[in-house]
Amino acid sequence: MFCPSCGQQQVSSETKFCSRCGIPLGTIAEVVKHGGTLPQLAQLQQMNFKKPWFSKKNGVMFGSLWFIFLTMFCTAFLGIVNAPDEMIGIVAITGVFGAMMIIIGSLVALPSSKPPVVFDPAVHMPPELRGGVTPILPAAQSIPTDVYAAPRTGNWRDTNDLMPGSVTESTTRLLEKQEDRS
Repeated sequence: MFCPSCGQQQVSSETKFCSRCGIPLGTIAEVVKHGGTLPQLAQLQQMNFKKPWFSKKNGVMFGSLWFIFLTMFCTAFLGIVNAPDEMIGIVAITGVFGAMMIIIGSLVALPSSKPPVVFDPAVHMPPELRGGVTPILPAAQSIPTDVYAAPRTGNWRDTNDLMPGSVTESTTRLLEKQEDRS
């Protein structure tokens, strides 16, 4: 095992501290052993999670109850008791727009009531990667050096096989013509 801080190779995976930089390696060995997570930490997080009272779900529920109570119940009650029309209108507008503001505000500002998702390799990793280290690269292949040697037949350095109308020859001719003119 190598130290993740300084890169020093350790004598054993049972080593508790790095011999060069002193970082604690016990937890790192445990993380590697369990495929990148600490099961104790996941259990602890699940046990310690308490649903917050002020959450998105409760905010949306309160906004819905606000809407129902003010727009349906209070406006009907005020109409029955012959309250002024202006007051009934104010209660209805407060019910509608107040509920919208409560619902939007709770969705934006309040925390979720769901427990946080903890990375669990048994759930979030494909089965072929859970068991251990699998080779991702193909096996090494060697190519013999005689493949890169010069051909054994013919004169391989002969460049007379260039076509007479090649780009380099026509460029050379143009350059020679320009030199003759000057």
